[in-house]
Amino acid sequence: MKPLYAKLSKELKEKYGRRTFTLRKGDTVKIMRGEFKGIEGKVIKVFREEGRVAIEGVSREKVRGGTVPIKIHASKVMITTLNLDDKWRREKLEGKKKE
Repeated sequence: MKPLYAKLSKELKEKYGRRTFTLRKGDTVKIMRGEFKGIEGKVIKVFREEGRVAIEGVSREKVRGGTVPIKIHASKVMITTLNLDDKWRREKLEGKKKE
């Protein structure tokens, strides 16, 4: 299964010297297109096989009363804050940094 990539914000692009990075649970993203354009929230689940992510605060009411998270395509979001809890992920970014 392929990893799921999304664009980085201008600040992150300048800081790390790359345009895209893998999406992971805990990253903060901003929706750039569609009905929910402009909404910013944390990634709560990544659906790699579908190429989509579920974002905190983006949900739909079910007919029976519950709520369901809406899956947003990865190409329609931009990463604004990275979840750097993982040592491997942090090292991967630091190694690519422009000097």
